[in-house]
Amino acid sequence: MYNRICIIGGPGTGKTFLADKLSKIYNIPVTHIDGIHHLPNWKPRNKEERDKIILSLIENERWIIDGTYKSTLKQRLEKADLIIWLDYSSFAQIKGILKRYLKNKGKEKAEIPGCKEKMDKEFFFYTLNFRRKKRHYITDNLIGIDESKILRFTKQKKLNKWLLTIIKERNNEK
Repeated sequence: MYNRICIIGGPGTGKTFLADKLSKIYNIPVTHIDGIHHLPNWKPRNKEERDKIILSLIENERWIIDGTYKSTLKQRLEKADLIIWLDYSSFAQIKGILKRYLKNKGKEKAEIPGCKEKMDKEFFFYTLNFRRKKRHYITDNLIGIDESKILRFTKQKKLNKWLLTIIKERNNEK
């Protein structure tokens, strides 16, 4: 049984979906860092205030937090008893953000109150370049973390298979 789950990865990998799913399976409260970072209408929260909120959350006994924000990444990884790294290809990430955009265009994001699903050039290129320019923040911060608590998925199919296993195990416990 896990009490503190950290879900990391690039945009479009399904971190939010997975966090919500695991929250239901394990009955653990979930926090989406995007929901802390963004105030209504995509206004960014003050970075120090955001980080203070995140660092206070990781002191709780039970949590699921999704997001890869680097300023608190090391602390979250150290506190977690399970780290799920969605390490998908750039193509898979672009496919993920485009699929999400087409499905939810103009709809308010449940995890980011007051913000509607959007797609802009800046976010598209951020996603396209994530593996090349930002992935190292994850690998650097994973140095020294107990490897037995890290699950790294490079394909959605393998994550889905793992999720089915977890669901079956939980159903057998009931």
